[in-house]
Amino acid sequence: MIKVYVRENNIATIVCPKCRATKHFDAGKYRHQRHKFSVRCRCQNVFTVQLDFRRNFRKQTSLHGTYEVLNKGAHGGGIIHITNISRGGLGFTVSGLHDIQKGQLVQVEFQLNDKKKTVLNKQAVIRTVDKNSIGCEFCYNTDTDKALGFFLQN
Repeated sequence: MIKVYVRENNIATIVCPKCRATKHFDAGKYRHQRHKFSVRCRCQNVFTVQLDFRRNFRKQTSLHGTYEVLNKGAHGGGIIHITNISRGGLGFTVSGLHDIQKGQLVQVEFQLNDKKKTVLNKQAVIRTVDKNSIGCEFCYNTDTDKALGFFLQN
């Protein structure tokens, strides 16, 4: 399967893995439909394409950290395992029972495994909850974003 990133203008570029032929196309009609389909190249090679509409590159990780729910009247916090991270947010899992809900404001703290062992402490809004898998979006950018950007490039 070939992963194809869709730019903000909905243009995606597919490169055939066999002959390296490229094709640009408008992927806007796929945004709210299925993101995986088969393509036949002019060289007759057939392969599967998965469209990725994310605004930021997402890096797979295995980092540990903590979270704390910041909403008034809500409580919760604990240890998290960060499975992926981007400039705009992160995905993590929690062990056991939790009361994390979509739209909640959380504080996450974790350490990158870079040379400086950079500690990031960021506020985020919960965007997705699927059992123990949570996705959140960072609320604002900080000075530590340079370290995060460098981490994502390596």
